[in-house]
Amino acid sequence: CRQLFCSPLVPGSVPRPVLKRGQPSDRDTPVKAKRQRRVAGTPGQQASVEPVVWLQPSRSARLEEIENLLDNDDQELIGDFSKPHLLPTVEGKDPGLKYISPGTLAAVLTGHFSSFVESSIVVDCRYPYEYEGGHVKGAVNLPLRRDVEEFLLEKPIVPLDATKRVIIIFHCEFSSERGPKMCKFLRERDRSCHEYPQLHYPELYVLKGGYREFFFQFPSHCEPRDYRPMEHAAFKEELRKFRGQSR
Repeated sequence: CRQLFCSPLVPGSVPRPVLKRGQPSDRDTPVKAKRQRRVAGTPGQQASVEPVVWLQPSRSARLEEIENLLDNDDQELIGDFSKPHLLPTVEGKDPGLKYISPGTLAAVLTGHFSSFVESSIVVDCRYPYEYEGGHVKGAVNLPLRRDVEEFLLEKPIVPLDATKRVIIIFHCEFSSERGPKMCKFLRERDRSCHEYPQLHYPELYVLKGGYREFFFQFPSHCEPRDYRPMEHAAFKEELRKFRGQSR
């Protein structure tokens, strides 16, 4: 299997079909179906792929199909390879993760993607004293790995509407260490609970610039409207305690 997050950064806020497959007209008789995929950068233009025989794929055949998808141009798929990423992404520090801008998070919070998203969870990985000093409205504070496991994996959040998505957005102060690490941890634990490539949470993002950048751009989406840095002089003891628990 490839990296936990195999897809490159691909902008685009509206999901589109990546692969079209013909449906069998008779379940007892294999039929041929042409597969088509859109040519990158040329909407509406399609390229035909050699016809294949419709068969019920084995697990190894399914994995081979996924490998073929990833070896071609269709690398924008989410973690279970079921559809493209919904949110537009930007370049970030870790090429294996999907980063979004503060503006995209603000759009999520104001319902811009509500037609496609049933639940959006903002996970604040900062320490509690940072969170209490100011956080994104509606964000949950999960600073430790056990917090993430308890909140997200003991009773997974699944959409009631199967056509909609659950997306999770991680961040810390700068989204340079704690947020990305927690995002990777969730994907690792999620993978271990399933037969590949199934996942509870196939669509994970990291907020580029972290809370600090988001607060300076969109203070009205924060409560209280303030920003408390991790290395605040009044919270040295709390910092020492939580750093020890995070190891």
